[in-house]
Amino acid sequence: MSTEEQFDIYNPEGEWIGTAPRSEVHASGYWHKSFHCWLVRDTNDDRMVLFQKRVSSKDTFPSCFDITAAGHLSAGETLEDASRELEEELGLVVSYSQLTPLLEVKEELHGEVHGVPFLDREISNVFGLNSSLPLHEYRLQHSEVQGLYEAPLSEMLDLFQGKVKEVQTIGIQSLGEGKASELFAETIKAEQFVSRPFSYYVSIFEKLKEL
Repeated sequence: MSTEEQFDIYNPEGEWIGTAPRSEVHASGYWHKSFHCWLVRDTNDDRMVLFQKRVSSKDTFPSCFDITAAGHLSAGETLEDASRELEEELGLVVSYSQLTPLLEVKEELHGEVHGVPFLDREISNVFGLNSSLPLHEYRLQHSEVQGLYEAPLSEMLDLFQGKVKEVQTIGIQSLGEGKASELFAETIKAEQFVSRPFSYYVSIFEKLKEL
């Protein structure tokens, strides 16, 4: 029998107050820490931003579009430890020193999955990485990542600033065992992303322009 993942928990001032299991953290709304990393890829025409689609079995925001790679810090973990998410979720092996810190954000996200409410209070350190790897070379973690997509960064910025209603993307779907589908096109809307304030996405995309 597997043991539930434990998180360090904090007060609103960011001071450590103990540990708690994942389900309790999300049910009670304890502050905890997470790692976010957004990837971009430069082409001849534009800078592309990559983002994932969460699997339908997630306990928060299932089947929503989200950060390229992200994860909670387990109890005792550091941000450097948490950068493993890039390899686990995408098969991308890079060192922590290659990541560019973008900002720290405090988020209070809430919702309901299968009738179970959650309150996700996270202190998130956000990083960026410019990767030349094309989509089809990523190896997606089937249990976590349903798909990986990319779209022009400038168009994604327009999307979250309300200048356009939808954006055309290119994506791959996870087929399991590290296999992925052929590339396909999909039109997406901002409302399909994890329901953070749009200002989060705008601030990140602005910083990714300078990466």
